[in-house]
Amino acid sequence: MRKITLVNYWRVLLLGIALPFAGCHSSKPSNDGTHSYAAQGVIEQISPDQGKVTIHHQAIPGYMMEMTMGFAVKDTHELDGMTPGDQINFKLVVDADESWVTDIRRTGHTAPTNGMIMPDSASARLKPGDPIPDGELLTEQGKRVHLSDFRGQVVAFTFFFTRCPLPDYCPLMNRNFSQTRKLLVSIPNGPKNWRFISISFDADFDRPEALASYGNFYRGNDPDRWLFASADAATLTQMAPPLGLMIMGQDATLSHNLRTVVMDKQGRLYRQFNDNQWKAQDLANAILEAARLPSPN
Repeated sequence: MRKITLVNYWRVLLLGIALPFAGCHSSKPSNDGTHSYAAQGVIEQISPDQGKVTIHHQAIPGYMMEMTMGFAVKDTHELDGMTPGDQINFKLVVDADESWVTDIRRTGHTAPTNGMIMPDSASARLKPGDPIPDGELLTEQGKRVHLSDFRGQVVAFTFFFTRCPLPDYCPLMNRNFSQTRKLLVSIPNGPKNWRFISISFDADFDRPEALASYGNFYRGNDPDRWLFASADAATLTQMAPPLGLMIMGQDATLSHNLRTVVMDKQGRLYRQFNDNQWKAQDLANAILEAARLPSPN
């Protein structure tokens, strides 16, 4: 089992969750359309209600690269008596809309890796009304833009990478964007001063042509007010800490949490969603509120 160590600051941006380790094997399709993957790992974090467990896993051949994820646990009793540092065997189950772990069995124990994690500086987080760092992005058209270029518009942006396969992580963020856009354009005489930006933090892999193709899958070849772009290391170092965005990369490993942000017309934080529990209507409501607020004199 290979340990992940902190490299330099732009490669490890952690504010909000702890990180772990594991290994995985082959998939078994079932009659109900789900796929299950046998895996081993080390528990790093268990939520208080035992409904979520954070695990780091190695690459699952043909499915997903090595990364750290918080997984849902449907039968919370499977985590009874388990603690961070426990080595486990488990199954990752994936269907079209969600993923979860089951058949969790303790096989040993190792020291937790919390000592390698950069401390959370919550005091540096942005609050509503605070200006958002003006990061530079490379768009799907190969152009360089800044968030400040969109002043006068309400901008909802989220972070993702195209190789993220779990349906309730990056794909869900973009599905929600798609549904939110449909809600907004369907409003008679609704505001027009809004747009979406999906920002990849995997700039080396997610080049403009890849972003355009990936984006059209979710936009239905209609790019109206929805841009796909990537952020390089310098931009992530600038933007991630104030938003509590975690990205950890080493070799083929890429781990992250979720952040979706509504930026007002003056480039300030209006609302932030920190997980995958928000719905399209929640985001639409936040965008509508921000779009209708008067600009300061």
